[in-house]
Amino acid sequence: MPNNGTNGTAAAEEAGFTNKKAFERLPKTVVPKHYELRIQPYLKDATFDGRAVVHVKVNEAVNRLTVDCAEIKLIEVVFVGEDGKEVHTRDIEYQKEMERVRLDFAANLPVGNGKLIFQYTGLLNDKLRGFYRNAYTVNGEERYGACTQFESCFARQCFPCWDEPAYKATFDITLVVDKHLVALSNMPVKSEEPLATNKAWKVVQYDTTPIMSTYLVALVVGEFDYLEDKTEDGILVRCYTPLGKQDQGRFALDFAVKTLPYYRDFFSVAYPLPKCDLVAVQNFAMGAMENWGCITFRETAVLVDEQNSSAASRQRVALVVGMSMWGSSGSLKTS
Repeated sequence: MPNNGTNGTAAAEEAGFTNKKAFERLPKTVVPKHYELRIQPYLKDATFDGRAVVHVKVNEAVNRLTVDCAEIKLIEVVFVGEDGKEVHTRDIEYQKEMERVRLDFAANLPVGNGKLIFQYTGLLNDKLRGFYRNAYTVNGEERYGACTQFESCFARQCFPCWDEPAYKATFDITLVVDKHLVALSNMPVKSEEPLATNKAWKVVQYDTTPIMSTYLVALVVGEFDYLEDKTEDGILVRCYTPLGKQDQGRFALDFAVKTLPYYRDFFSVAYPLPKCDLVAVQNFAMGAMENWGCITFRETAVLVDEQNSSAASRQRVALVVGMSMWGSSGSLKTS
């Protein structure tokens, strides 16, 4: 190919395909170890309230910290050291182009372990990424749910975080939702009880996750039917479907229950979680997303109508379910 005197970078810049600022990874002066997340979505308003308590290790005394954050409004941020002393922010600067926020503290954060506590609000977007609102109809009535799609870098639209795969941590997740709705996450439910201040809501807490990257966190809220079964190892597998489509989840459920033991024997890698949910989401951009313990799917990639689905459709469901389950269990062992 002839050289026209313009290299690829210059051509991309002329076409407007590059960011104005070069990408830089987050510094390792402060790194996350564990997240405590409490999320309360308001589905009709397409908003949510959040609280994130991030247990961190401060490797270097600094008074400035940058974390990933997009489409979130921070109400309050405070650092609490091992001695219980609080260090408050004196300035919060949103870097919208880089989808980050810079926190300037009133004093240096002391070296050692501590907690960053974020209070914030966010939007349930309609872009099928991040934490988004999922609209569907039941008997002609429009209703709403919520779902996450954090790969590749959209967890920052749900909670402030180190949204790079190398920054792994464990997660304790709590969802506060309407008491009539199903609420799912990566791990089994630890407790479920009415919200003390409003009995129309329920507080659902989940077991602590294994150490993992932010993009694998899953939150799903809505109305679902489900079928369940267990593998020969006792792993609970459920297939969640939109209301009225429960029977269409049977094929994927049966396939999944047989597939996990097959992978265990073939790869000598046992599935390490106590449950595996297959969730059919009405509005979903991808074929599937292999969130650990809570795999989300486009309806056509997981549901089979026993009377009308073609052989090709069944093969596609088997392929997508099998690939997603291996992606989930395989990445668990290699994290």
